[in-house]
Amino acid sequence: MQLKDFSFIAPTVEAELILRAIETVISPEKIVQSLAQTGSVEERKRKLPSQLTVCLVIAMSLWASDSMGTVLKNLVQGLNRQWTRLGQYWKAPSSSSISEARQRLGCRVMSQLFEKIVRPLGTPQTPGAFLGGLRVMAVDGTVLDVPDSTANARVFGYPGSRKGTSSLPR
Repeated sequence: MQLKDFSFIAPTVEAELILRAIETVISPEKIVQSLAQTGSVEERKRKLPSQLTVCLVIAMSLWASDSMGTVLKNLVQGLNRQWTRLGQYWKAPSSSSISEARQRLGCRVMSQLFEKIVRPLGTPQTPGAFLGGLRVMAVDGTVLDVPDSTANARVFGYPGSRKGTSSLPR
């Protein structure tokens, strides 16, 4: 599916589709490379190996309202065997074990993985991605200050607060 054809039909997306999208973008090899480069590979076999912990951290951001245990169980059921390499008799670790695995992993692995994967997806052929030869960008939560003048007030207006409750002149 191309980016331009993508749209949300329902407010929720099936977990299987999200996991498939993650597998498409983040290959197990990239995770292993990031673990090796940051020295975060475990020294002994654990119920929750580092590679799976990375996947769990990503999945937790997608299903933030679920418990870590629930996210982990869904993750193990949904990811293919190349990712998890767990036996069929795997038992989910306790929530404290999950927390310890996240602490062992640390943030350097996630930063390294981010640097390897994140890139602009739009090309000059993607409709709406470029305007006048420049990539279109959106910044959320940004406030631009402009001088208080009549001309700027006509173009930009004033904040929507009542008179006297704003620090800006009216």
